[in-house]
Amino acid sequence: MTRGAVSLGLAGSLGPDAVAQIAPAVESAGFDTLWINDTPGGDALAALAAAARTTDRLRLATGVVPVDRRPADAIAADVASLGLPLDRLTLGIGSGAAKQGALARVAEAVSVLHEAGVPRVLVGALGPKMRRTGVELAEGVLLNWVPPTEARVQADSLHAIAPGAHIAVYVRTAIDPAARARLAAETAAYAAFPNYAANFERMGVDAADTTIRDVTELWGALEAYAAAADEVVLRAIVPEDTVEAYVDFASRTAPAPR
Repeated sequence: MTRGAVSLGLAGSLGPDAVAQIAPAVESAGFDTLWINDTPGGDALAALAAAARTTDRLRLATGVVPVDRRPADAIAADVASLGLPLDRLTLGIGSGAAKQGALARVAEAVSVLHEAGVPRVLVGALGPKMRRTGVELAEGVLLNWVPPTEARVQADSLHAIAPGAHIAVYVRTAIDPAARARLAAETAAYAAFPNYAANFERMGVDAADTTIRDVTELWGALEAYAAAADEVVLRAIVPEDTVEAYVDFASRTAPAPR
């Protein structure tokens, strides 16, 4: 992927059937990659397998699978059993909630996935040590909850370490006024987590400054993020979790041809 690719992210809790219906609209709109987050109530790999069956060229990514809950060998086994297309697949992984041994856990997971034949792994990372792990051992890093200026600073520093590393940034985005309350609630929830709160304090920003809150902000913010990193992932926040709402989001945020 070239610098400035624009992708779209969905919640894993939507389930494979809904994702299979949304994915063709994401592909038709011209997005580079469909990212699905993995939660206890939403299997990202199963959702991506469903998306693979209804698309031809759309790249597929997890953002991210916590390896303290879903170990790398289990991830690799699921990738194989689901028949996920490796030429289109990016596995985003993170350390998860367990703080002890996080760096070693992620490093081992990257190694296991590479040995299993997964060619492209990105590491979800807040802190500098984890970001460095991502560019030194994996194919790059997924940044999250950062404003464009910080995304550029972090991307530039990581490219200085590994020029070929892929730096993606995940940006929660609402374009419908009716979705603002959901975005505000999710933002407040993350701001209350100690590790995220500390990260916002280090950056000197309010959590809301790392989101796109209105369609009037969309194109300026998208341009800033796309200039800062190799890929910007618009994590769609819609008023209600319906196929129609996500298809509408994809059509209204479709990236211009590059």
